[in-house]
Amino acid sequence: MKQKFNIIESTCVPLPLENVDTDQIIPARFLKATTRDESFFGENLFRDWRYDSKGNPIPTFVLNDPAYGGDILVAGRNFGSGSSREHAAWAIAGYGFKVVISSFFADIHKNNELNNFVLPVTVSEDFLAELFSTIAADPKARVRVDVPNQTVTNLSTGRSERFEINGYKKYCLMNALDDIDYLLQQKDKIEDYEKKTI
Repeated sequence: MKQKFNIIESTCVPLPLENVDTDQIIPARFLKATTRDESFFGENLFRDWRYDSKGNPIPTFVLNDPAYGGDILVAGRNFGSGSSREHAAWAIAGYGFKVVISSFFADIHKNNELNNFVLPVTVSEDFLAELFSTIAADPKARVRVDVPNQTVTNLSTGRSERFEINGYKKYCLMNALDDIDYLLQQKDKIEDYEKKTI
């Protein structure tokens, strides 16, 4: 969903598992769906961890634990590995997450998140471990992600780190533009260029 990114302050959902691949994020059987509706994919985010074979919620999985919620998913190292399916980013966005924090993202998945208005924030292993500890101690702990200044702050400890983001993608997120919107925004410049080169 297109939305302008500025400062996001929220509680977090912790997923302290490493090497979470795109098949775990959205199982392959959902790739046959004929819909592009993010809510459909959001309902099936982490489907095989979230529900048993009869479709009943598994109470021990974090998305089914009412203690946790918010706009930020905090995940273990190497998030989004495996196949390049964009559906994984659709599922994360469709569930309602605006930010995913991890110490490492698979490159293709990271770009898919950015293209679908989910901000992947890469932090140090130490900072990530602190976040997990903070959230475990207090599920209501909040994190602030400042997109203009490219900082993420654990508000419980005051510790902050800077994260990197491609300048073009930062501009698009802050202005709620996808790639086509951006090109349309440049329409006059493109037409002027074409006139000069003909």
